[in-house]
Formats: sequence, C-alpha cells, structure tokens
Amino acid sequence: MTSTRIGLRAALLVGALALAAAPVRAADDGEVKDFLLDNGMEVVVIPDHRAPIVTHMVWYKIGSADEPPGKSGIAHFFEHLMFKATANHAAGEFDRAVSEIGGSNNAFTSYDYTAFHETVPPSALEQMMGFEADRMRNLILTDDVIKTERDVILEERRSRIDSDPQAVLDEEVDATLWQNQPYRIPVIGWMQEMQQLNRPDAKAFYDNYYRPNNAVLVVAGDVDPDTVKAMAERTYGKVARGPDLRPRIRPVEPEQNTKRTVTLTDARVSVPSFSTQWVVPSYHTAKPGEAEALDLLAEILGGGNRSRLYQELVVKQGIASDAAAYFQGTMLDDTNFTVYGAPRGDAKLADVEAAVDAEIARIIKDGVSDGELERAKTRYVRSMIFARDKQDDMANMFGSTLATGGNVKDVEEWPDRIRKVTADEVKAVAARYLVLDRSTTGYLLPQQQAGN
Repeated sequence: MTSTRIGLRAALLVGALALAAAPVRAADDGEVKDFLLDNGMEVVVIPDHRAPIVTHMVWYKIGSADEPPGKSGIAHFFEHLMFKATANHAAGEFDRAVSEIGGSNNAFTSYDYTAFHETVPPSALEQMMGFEADRMRNLILTDDVIKTERDVILEERRSRIDSDPQAVLDEEVDATLWQNQPYRIPVIGWMQEMQQLNRPDAKAFYDNYYRPNNAVLVVAGDVDPDTVKAMAERTYGKVARGPDLRPRIRPVEPEQNTKRTVTLTDARVSVPSFSTQWVVPSYHTAKPGEAEALDLLAEILGGGNRSRLYQELVVKQGIASDAAAYFQGTMLDDTNFTVYGAPRGDAKLADVEAAVDAEIARIIKDGVSDGELERAKTRYVRSMIFARDKQDDMANMFGSTLATGGNVKDVEEWPDRIRKVTADEVKAVAARYLVLDRSTTGYLLPQQQAGN
C-alpha cells in the first residue's frame, strides 16, 4: 500500500527533516559518504551501527510540479504503478519479500520528488536494491493495470480530499496563493484530469524520468560504505543511463501585489480556523542567509510552546487553542511562509487573527532581541538533532535536500549557517516578506458562520 504526501501540512515533515542536519556525521560518528555510479545515479551512505537494520530509499527528481499541463496527478499515479508486475517479478512479489523478513516498505509523492523506501535487516539490502533497480526500467504497463490503479487514485482523492473540508480549503488556498507556479496544482491532481490519465501518459512519464541519472539512492543504517557501493554497482549499476534531462525550469511567479482571501463554510466544521500565507524564497532560491533567517523567524514567531504566538495568544490572552508559524524551506522553487490560528472558548476568530497580525507587526517594527534569537537558535537546532535517532529521518533529510537542488555539504553546514543569523536579518526578512497586503488568507468556518 503506497502513500502520498498531499498538500501543505503533509509536506512539512520532510521539509523540516531536511533541515534537521545538526550533525555533520551520522549518529554513531560514521562519516557520511557520497558518490556517483557510472550511470549517473548518486549514492549517499549514512552509517549507523546501533541496531541491525537499514533504511534504503530511492528518490526520483520528479514530482507533481514537473507534470505536463493537463496531466495533473501523473506523478502520484505512477508512484502507485511502481508496485505492479515487472518483467522479472510478479505483482506483489516485492511486498511479500519485504513482509517475510519482517521489514516495511512504502512510497510518497511530493511537489518536487517521488521516493520509495524499505526498512529491512542488512542481510536483505542487496535484495532490496535488486527489486528497486528492476522496477526502475522493467515495469509491465497494460491497459488493465492502468484502469485498475486509476480507479484506486480516484477513490483516494474522494476519501482524502473531497470528503475533508480542511483538505478542500488547502487546495483552494494553494490555487490562490500561486498565480503561475505549478505548486498551485494539488499533488494528487484535479479529478477531471486524473480521470483521463492513460497508458501512453504513464509510459511517457516512465521513460522520461525513471532513470538512474535522475535518481538518488540513500542508505542509512548498519552498513559499510564500501560494501554498499559494491552492492549498488552490482544492481543499480546495471541499469542503463537515460538521456540527459532538461533543467527543471518552471514558470516564474509574478510579483504578488494584492491581498486575497478564500473562505469555506461547511457543516462538518465545529471550530473555525484561519491561515495566512506569503510567497517567500526557499533554501534553493534565497539569497545567502535569507532562508536561515526565515527559519528562525518561524521558530521565534510560532515554532512551539515557547514562541511568541503561543505565549501571547494561548497562555497570556487565552483566546487561541492553537497558533503557530512555519516556513517550508526545502522546495525547488520559491515556497510559502504560513501563520495560522484557531479560537478557544468564546473567543472570536477575528480576535485571534488580529492578535497574530499584531505579533508580526511587532517584529517588523521592533525586531527580535539578541537573547531571544540565541535561545531560538539553540532550541531549534537541538530539537532537530533528535532526527539522528531515527534512520528514516536521516535518510529523509539527505534525500529531500539532494532531490531539490542541494548537496551533502548543504546538509552538513546548515547548523553553522543558522548560528550566523543576526537579529537584524530576522527583522529584515519579516519586513520584506510578511506584508499583509501581499498575502493569501484561508478561512474554514462552521456553516452557521457563513457571512461573518
């Protein structure tokens, strides 16, 4: 059973983990190794000998934002198709092999990448490599397979998006925030386009993108880098290099110069909420230091129970049940900075929104103190260090960074760059980007609040 990361909230986990790179070395002080196979496939090995398990991930540099116009959902659709029969293995054989050894496997699709992963004993690593290398080029795609799996993704859209008011609103907010950039299109796709996906679409997508020179292999766990390299050469190394891919150049977002709102009322909603978003640079598109400053701005403003929003709205004023901020930094193109909140008790949503706006205005006017910034740096980096304790988190942090234009050095040097951010830089990015007249706000309201 595959899974997909759909929409703004779901994409946060990998984005956060990709920046959770406090350690330069792996959890047991084994040095992270990075090398290329002759066919262009990049390999990253993260030794961690604390437990006899290994996480094996293949990241393809293809996501929903790379889809041809009119073919929304094809990236996620193809993630599902990768679990079908190949010329060498029957449908379900891969899953059974993983299950028989007590392992786990799954996959996910995002805007900028698609990833497939297994967690197994080290003795099964080469077998996993063999399965993944096989389905990289040897899938059997029949019309019957296409029809059956297309029905599956259509039902997934109905159950996960169309039946969930928050998910519906998230889609509409994304489509409003992004005027030209393909992040405006949902990862799972628009229903009317998903219904038309066919075998030629799938075959073209497969042939264009599922190639070793468009993939990153990440192996984290109880392994030796030289042994992993030899295994990779025996398995993935046999897959022929594909044609050179064109640069991932997407439509450029125009200047944002209006304030927009999106409102959804629904009888299934019991507590109203709002979120306000701005288009901001990502780690891949920002000027030096800007993305790090945005990360710390999000941490200070709404990054947990010590943040300004939580302390002011939840603890002191008692008007909010939830209030937070986040910066989705690991995107290939520009990204979003978001604040959100929900009222508590008899408090009004408008009061919560006004209080959030006031905290943003205070930072823009007065900035943050050096002490507050240093505490945020320490809190932020230390909280992320816990990513080292899980192999899949380590694999995620490297894989998502490399799949969005970064490299191993970017991951390793991130803590030092965070520590160099100044209070003036945090104030500057707040003033430059968090302008309410250039924001998009989504309101999720109970039915009886329509028109309020």
